[in-house]
Amino acid sequence: MSSPQPYPLDHGTVLAEVRKVRRAGVVRLRELALPVLAEVAHGLPRGDGEMPGGPVERVLRLAVSRMGGGTLQTAAEYSLGLAQGTRDWPSADRRRRAAQVYGVSIERFRKHHEFMVLGQVAEQVVQVAEQNVRRERVRPAEQPLTRAELPAAHRPLRIRLHRRDVSVTLHVHSVDLLRDIDVVVSPSNTYFALPAPYKSSVSATLRRAGARRDPTGGLVEDVIHDELGEWAARHGASGRAASPGTVAVTSAGALAAQNVRRIYHVAVAVPRPETNDYEVQPSDITRGVARVFTLMAEESRRYDPPLRSVCLPLLGAGRGGLTPLESIAALWAAVEAELARGADWDVHFVVRRHARADLLERLLTTAREE
Repeated sequence: MSSPQPYPLDHGTVLAEVRKVRRAGVVRLRELALPVLAEVAHGLPRGDGEMPGGPVERVLRLAVSRMGGGTLQTAAEYSLGLAQGTRDWPSADRRRRAAQVYGVSIERFRKHHEFMVLGQVAEQVVQVAEQNVRRERVRPAEQPLTRAELPAAHRPLRIRLHRRDVSVTLHVHSVDLLRDIDVVVSPSNTYFALPAPYKSSVSATLRRAGARRDPTGGLVEDVIHDELGEWAARHGASGRAASPGTVAVTSAGALAAQNVRRIYHVAVAVPRPETNDYEVQPSDITRGVARVFTLMAEESRRYDPPLRSVCLPLLGAGRGGLTPLESIAALWAAVEAELARGADWDVHFVVRRHARADLLERLLTTAREE
């Protein structure tokens, strides 16, 4: 029996289905007739990347991740409901946030920018489909991936900065997999209220990983949550907002078994009244990270060996609404100032997506001495 005839993979057909998803959002994918996207999803290798969701959502996330970061990728993530915390947003809210990425009115975005953004998503889907075809031609389906084809989860980088070379390590995995890091930085809102441990944010993941559990997985002690509450009480911040850029310090809880010693919670997200959204200013990120280094210097003397390594996620690039480029720029302003003055910190960054890692690597390795 011959194999079924594949759906036509022209750009216009793909774009029509991408526009359907934009209207409905990924939360309603099962209700939509998307034969072309489903066909592309069928051709993806098993376990491709780290994309969550069903097959069609994996295709869309893979396509968007290949857009190279910046405003184009961020607007695509908001338009389709792929940005963290937006999958159940109404289409009007997603369009409004995408318009904010470009700094234009909703109507102008709808008439001009949106077609470009969705068109680029469709273009990447077509390229994914073409790669699927080439893969089937050159490699049998049962042949496993070789080591060389797996993207590196740890990338050591050398950066020339103010007449000296500095080392930075880029981790591409979930934050709870970090090992042998003295201080892990966690984003927080100005109330230092942690999200529920079942959520997927950096702070929720650290809360979950730092909790102590019995042999059956039952919660024994919510260490990081409890210590953060105690810190707020000691500093008179219980129930009130701290200034953006404030840093609260807790132990790493159960993460101490992975040789993580401290969690520094940086208040960068200011809640918007009567909404579930946050406002994040890049200047608050820079100020908060600068404070991280100050606290490390103060605490280091009390530890043997002293605190030296610190790992930073992309603060504000989730529900805070900043683009990855904006977050990286704000972080690097504080990191560069420390390294430029000769500080001997061992700096690490952690991201979950390889596309964001690629962007971060390009930005850091193109830094040059003036």
